[in-house]
Amino acid sequence: MKDILQDIVAHTHSLGFLSLVKVSNDEGTAIDSMAEDRSVILTATTHNPVSEFTGTFGMPNLDKLALHLKNPEYQKDAKIDVVQAERNGETIPTHIHFENAAGDFENDYRFMNKAIIEEKLKTVKFKGAAWNVEIAPTQAAIARMKLMSAAHSEEPTFNVTTKDSNLIFSFGDASTHAGEFVFQHSVEGALQHTWSWPVAQVQSILSLDGDLTMSISDQGAMKITVNSGIATYDYILPAQSK
Repeated sequence: MKDILQDIVAHTHSLGFLSLVKVSNDEGTAIDSMAEDRSVILTATTHNPVSEFTGTFGMPNLDKLALHLKNPEYQKDAKIDVVQAERNGETIPTHIHFENAAGDFENDYRFMNKAIIEEKLKTVKFKGAAWNVEIAPTQAAIARMKLMSAAHSEEPTFNVTTKDSNLIFSFGDASTHAGEFVFQHSVEGALQHTWSWPVAQVQSILSLDGDLTMSISDQGAMKITVNSGIATYDYILPAQSK
């Protein structure tokens, strides 16, 4: 239980823009979230169903959950259990109970019920796209992006295009300080348009641990997939206007 909770927190709360999660268990265990400004839409599926999770519920206040998971009282031989109760004739998860080995340090982290989470997190369903360019970003490319974005820290977005089979990331324009670099050489496919995406969100997602793939559509969408070993997280980012 602790592993899956840590994995969810690491791939949502730690990014700084996903503070509320919906968990559903219709076919396996699915995790959904969305940034308040809709710059990022997350859909994820655990590799194995989480047996302690049933039905649909919300996980709010992820900062509080993160604190419990980091608490030294719960690092060894602690009890971390999902507690269920009957509501309207249905047995549903209501909270997570944390208890240290000695039984003298306890916390309850409360879930949000189905009706409230579905009202608060009206997830935009991504209808799919034709991915024109798909790559596995290297750590060297990610590091180069950090160097370029640091030099253009005033730019909230960066531009993406292809040229001579290379995937180009650029910052600024002709009226400002500007720079560009090859994020990936020799890519298959091409983009006919130049699209813009938010620097902070993309860099935060690319900094996550796990196997990364990036897909870009000429319909104005980017998908970054992170396989953590416990779950596969798909972050969809609609292109933005400069």
